[in-house]
Amino acid sequence: MDIESLKTFLILAETKSFTKTANQVFVAQSTVTNRINELERALGVSLFTRNNRSVMLTLEGKHFQTYASKMVELTNSSLAELSSLHQYQNHLRIGATDSIYESHLAHTILNHQQCFPEDSLKITIGSSSHLIDQLQSDILDVVFTYLPLTKAHFHCNVYRQDALVLVTDINNKKYINGITKEELASTNYLMCNFALQDVGLFIRNLFPKYHQFALEIDDCAKIIPFLIGQDTYSFLPEDIVKPFVDENKLRIIPLKDFQSPAINSYVISKNSKKAMWERIFT
Repeated sequence: MDIESLKTFLILAETKSFTKTANQVFVAQSTVTNRINELERALGVSLFTRNNRSVMLTLEGKHFQTYASKMVELTNSSLAELSSLHQYQNHLRIGATDSIYESHLAHTILNHQQCFPEDSLKITIGSSSHLIDQLQSDILDVVFTYLPLTKAHFHCNVYRQDALVLVTDINNKKYINGITKEELASTNYLMCNFALQDVGLFIRNLFPKYHQFALEIDDCAKIIPFLIGQDTYSFLPEDIVKPFVDENKLRIIPLKDFQSPAINSYVISKNSKKAMWERIFT
């Protein structure tokens, strides 16, 4: 199966229309049909159910979609790296969550690019679980996540440890002297589910079981606009909120009868790329 057929399959899975897919890949609709038929013959399964109005992925098609996405992404990444071999001495594909990138990596990467223009760096921003999956699929070389990975052929260390702080708008004068667990449970709390495992469990256990939050999001930077100018609260990494605290937009609320855990971020890499990322980030 060729890469163009895989790309066509992925677009058809998204558009659910042979006509729209043909327009996007700039081929005749019959070509799209032929590519999908060839894939189905090669796999021995039906990837789509078809009717007069649209097409839908079958169960087998949904499983194949994950494989096809990885194959296309890996092919594109490999071709880009090969095409730049004559321009750069070193290549590193870096993945990071948005909050770790903004807090710890962006300035370091900028300085490195200025000092080492012979290095080619490709940056991908995503969720921790997705980045780890891309690392194991050989799409990325090193990732900075809130989740660890213990697996042979991969190196995993704590990269940074950050305090978890409760913040609200600077003009919200409630709980100036601190807040208790009982008081927190009755606030308009916004759930930033950026970290799983211990930290996520800590936050959820502060609220009743099955508590419904007014807003839940997995990106620290995206939740801040919902805190500024509002009577809302959220636990966030201190390094993320520090610029907003310094600018008198947010304030940190002391905790009275409980303590928050530290947040660990991890750097995970293929053993073969350990030396290069260490040269950049240590």
